[in-house]
Amino acid sequence: MSLNKTRERLRGGAWGRFLLACLSLAYEIGVRLRNALYGFGLLPTTRLGVRVVCIGNLTTGGTGKTPAVLLAAQTLHKLQVKTAILSRGYGRRGDGRDVQVLLNSQNVHWQDTGDEPWMMHRALNGTAIPILICSDRAKAGLEAMNYYDPETLLLDDGFQHRRLKRDLDIVLVNALDPFGGGKLLPAGDLREPISSLRRAGMAVITHSDQVPPERVSEIRDTMRAVNPQLKILEAVHRADFLLDLKSDRRRRLTYLKGKQIVCLSALGDPRPFEAHLEATGGHLTQRWRYRDHHPYTLDDLKSIESVRHGAALITTFKDMPRLPPGWQEILAGEVLALGIRMEITKGRSAWERALVES
Repeated sequence: MSLNKTRERLRGGAWGRFLLACLSLAYEIGVRLRNALYGFGLLPTTRLGVRVVCIGNLTTGGTGKTPAVLLAAQTLHKLQVKTAILSRGYGRRGDGRDVQVLLNSQNVHWQDTGDEPWMMHRALNGTAIPILICSDRAKAGLEAMNYYDPETLLLDDGFQHRRLKRDLDIVLVNALDPFGGGKLLPAGDLREPISSLRRAGMAVITHSDQVPPERVSEIRDTMRAVNPQLKILEAVHRADFLLDLKSDRRRRLTYLKGKQIVCLSALGDPRPFEAHLEATGGHLTQRWRYRDHHPYTLDDLKSIESVRHGAALITTFKDMPRLPPGWQEILAGEVLALGIRMEITKGRSAWERALVES
């Protein structure tokens, strides 16, 4: 049973709510203790000899972290700064302690790297930006320095990875649910208290176009109260193009206008993805939502195929590698992936400066 379903069941009764509150309190004590040990230098940290920029979040999923890492990598590439990305590779097979590298057109299975690094690898093909995957990001960083001589290391989803020292922490905050319901896991979606924003140098409010301006101002005020020095930017996620997964052909978004479409995703928050599809002018008739990082099975796809009635199936680049072998034989009609890009709408020059300042 997924975390969300378990929580909803427990919230239905007084004892369940009490249990969630106790578990969240225990989790919070553990997080605060760990942060204090790092803060006082009682837990070991590693400082590498190059600039390290971390892009992470306070909550579990839904902030648009992967497009943000891609934007940072592409920005540094444009500025001619040699870059490497360090990623944990959530969900990869193996013990995670070996370092896997993705670079250019390397043919590596997504299960050896995790779906998000594989997605970034595909998007960055041709840029010569290596992605090093390891649960020990310091180990991956040392290997990047030994083999690729980067000037900047981008730490993907590393705000809670305190072992590796960084020069800048950029925290993404989803305007649709900025602070995880105000509660820590498992009662809410916060990985650590909002007070942890004191460690950050920059915050980016993502999906800022999907809430009223007054709500964005409230989010800014909440963060400023915690960290008055925090640089706060705003960003939106825009649909970019469609990729036909059977022909590997790119299509314009207008291709969906007037078409019957259905969508399939396993995301922390599927609402922005679905909103992008609705904005294309396609008629979105069905939505299949699975838990984040769900490994699709042929039975999942058979169930979808039995009721999609020939409509074009749209998924995400993150979901694309998790379609199981043999999916082409089951999904008879069109199957496309929606490419998404992040765009800084307020603070673009500050974004560029922050990535390269020493």
